[in-house]
Amino acid sequence: MTQPALAPRNAFTGVVVVWAVAFLAAAAIGIFVAEDWRIPWMLVGFGGAVLLSFAVQLWYGRTDGFIFRVAGSIIGALLLMGVISIGFGIAALIPA
Repeated sequence: MTQPALAPRNAFTGVVVVWAVAFLAAAAIGIFVAEDWRIPWMLVGFGGAVLLSFAVQLWYGRTDGFIFRVAGSIIGALLLMGVISIGFGIAALIPA
């Protein structure tokens, strides 16, 4: 028999943490990395977000909704990093 958690952690907090880290990683990559290397580093940043998503949700320690939380974290990070990379791509087309 399992005992219920007395004060369970908020599951949505872990999802938001992954989104925030993905946003910061995409912004840092866009600012500090040369244009030729942005896409490979965005892939590395997204891979880090995927690993962080699993780590955060495993740390959370609850099995119910695990796939939903991980999928929400990963899809949100993918969309966020995609929108930011589109913004940097459009900015690269504008002559300086």
